[in-house]
Amino acid sequence: MSRVRVLVGTRKGAFVLTSDGKRERWDVSGPHFAGWEIYHVKASPVEPDRLYASQSSGWFGQVIQRSDDGGGTWEAVGSEFAYDGTPGTHQWYDGTQHPWEFARVWHLEPSLADPDTVYAGVEDAALFRTVDGGKTWKELPGLRNHTSGPSWHPGAGGMCLHTILLDPSQPDRIFTAISAAGAFRSDDGGETWRPINHGLHSEGIPDPYAEVGHCVHRIAMHPSRPGVLFMQKHWDVMRSDDAGESWAEVSGNLPSDFGFPVDIHAHEPETIYVVPIKSDSYHFPPDGKLRVYRSRTGGNEWEALTNGLPQSDCYVNVLRNAMAVDSLDSCGVYFGTTGGQVYASVDAGDTWGPIVRDLPAVLSVEVQTLP
Repeated sequence: MSRVRVLVGTRKGAFVLTSDGKRERWDVSGPHFAGWEIYHVKASPVEPDRLYASQSSGWFGQVIQRSDDGGGTWEAVGSEFAYDGTPGTHQWYDGTQHPWEFARVWHLEPSLADPDTVYAGVEDAALFRTVDGGKTWKELPGLRNHTSGPSWHPGAGGMCLHTILLDPSQPDRIFTAISAAGAFRSDDGGETWRPINHGLHSEGIPDPYAEVGHCVHRIAMHPSRPGVLFMQKHWDVMRSDDAGESWAEVSGNLPSDFGFPVDIHAHEPETIYVVPIKSDSYHFPPDGKLRVYRSRTGGNEWEALTNGLPQSDCYVNVLRNAMAVDSLDSCGVYFGTTGGQVYASVDAGDTWGPIVRDLPAVLSVEVQTLP
């Protein structure tokens, strides 16, 4: 029988949750790196027991941890992230120019072909890569040195590169998303980049239809259709059918089109999930009801999934990296909250239950389906 491993990053450590294919009972390991912010934990698709974790602290800086036994033991492998060449400046909150400053690693994306190659998205927004299992990291400077770079500006959580998608059909194609600059695509392995934000509309910036400056919260791709992308933006759920060349809004009947995560059913590329929250200032579910919304039509038509989720007095948030799906025949969907709960559905969202409670605030959730 298959096994499932859920990797959870929190404000105060990492947790590894494991279960068999029934996903009824869960073993909890952790906290690993207790007291540290773990922005992301992710496994290599090539070697499932190879895990990478972003360990961060305002006092002690950034460390990349690696496990070769599924999280049983860990090794600190790398901590140096130096911007390539002359850093230059980007726009600050007040419109002035501000020097690029490395703060932390937000997202780790292991290669689809090599367990020692991993991409890292950092704050201030830049893309790094290791080819030696995390020991050394080098920037791919073409992204940050794009001509639009000086006009990028931070969102409320900082100027972070938080999404990295690798195209399984075109090895040299990479998608990234930056808050608050927008989405970008490289077709040459990260050497050169261009914005892919046509169709996005963002109130509150000088030009609502600008090439860059949009606060993209998350992008999702189904591996069987890498040219179709779904986006949760700072207001608006969007869809692209041409690898980001153009976008159309698919918010439809959502109670709020503000949120952070977006994900896709493992076997149904037109079935997508979002978690609406009240607004960009409240950051909690509308009416205090925690509801995941599912569209089986690729957007526009949405249904509330509530069975097993609190429907009163619930004021948690679900952050951009905190949702994942497994690949079992009955697709499992998982998400973590800022209240420390990790919820799971083993029936594609029809019913839910907490698999662990009372963790520190959850920053990221990833899931593995293991033989």
